[in-house]
Amino acid sequence: MSRRQTIPPAKKFTIDNFNTKFPTNAACLEWHKEKKWPDGIAPCVKCKKDRKHHKVSGRPAWSCGVCGSMISPMAGTIFEKSSTSLRTWFYVAFLMASTRCGISAKQVQRETGVTYKTAWRMMRQIRKLMAESVKLHKGPIEMDEGFFGGSDLNKPQHLRGKAKTTVLGTVERNGRVVARVIPDKSEAAIVPVVREIVWPRTTIHTDLQPAYEGLRYMGMGLKHKTVNKSQGHKSGHVHTNSVEGFWSLVKRGIAGVYHQVGLDYLQSYLDEYTFRYNRRNIMRPMFSLLIERTASRVPLLAPATQERLSR
Repeated sequence: MSRRQTIPPAKKFTIDNFNTKFPTNAACLEWHKEKKWPDGIAPCVKCKKDRKHHKVSGRPAWSCGVCGSMISPMAGTIFEKSSTSLRTWFYVAFLMASTRCGISAKQVQRETGVTYKTAWRMMRQIRKLMAESVKLHKGPIEMDEGFFGGSDLNKPQHLRGKAKTTVLGTVERNGRVVARVIPDKSEAAIVPVVREIVWPRTTIHTDLQPAYEGLRYMGMGLKHKTVNKSQGHKSGHVHTNSVEGFWSLVKRGIAGVYHQVGLDYLQSYLDEYTFRYNRRNIMRPMFSLLIERTASRVPLLAPATQERLSR
């Protein structure tokens, strides 16, 4: 007799829960304001002090109770200067947090009624909330490189003949993951990333790729153990099965949902997958963990992206 798989109540957040908690745009705005300015206490731009602010009728703004100057809780967030309703933003975040393999901008367009360009931009902004700085320390840690780009037969003409993009994946066994785009699979590309994301004196499991030999000589006290994949994917407790499982999830998701991802945006898509993977065991709805970041973080475009978009 098969056992029915159920979602723990603490993690459950269905479309009915969403509609109950955020029935209108005004409810979303009030929730966002409370997360950013609890009880309406916010820094007044004129008084230069924390003041009680009151809702301005008919506008998504609050005014200072002393001087009357107005501020908006959406300023400095991904919602700033957006003409799309706040509830639509929340719903797109709900969709992105509720799927394991991702959701396409075309599907978001169909479900929300916005244009494809708007759906793509919203998802791009929400992915910025998913980016984070993680330091891995729960050993053993598994490390492996992945390659993205696909076969030339499946690429548009202008992308054919280009080398695949290398990504370094690093996973705490039964823990978190970091996926970082790197220039190539050389020791010079791998060692600086390891120094940034791994704590000293950690045990690292890799395959026999020569570039990993430099891990022994980094001066961090790392223990390096290897597995010969030509003789099987496991040698006792030494294996890289966890990171390979993560690559399987990401590659199947990209191939099945997004089909092709360019180098300029690959890191943001990896951030999306790692955000969900790192919270798979947290007993809270993933949507709640994501939407709370809208009030506390101000994602900025990388200089190279700003330059490209301004052309």
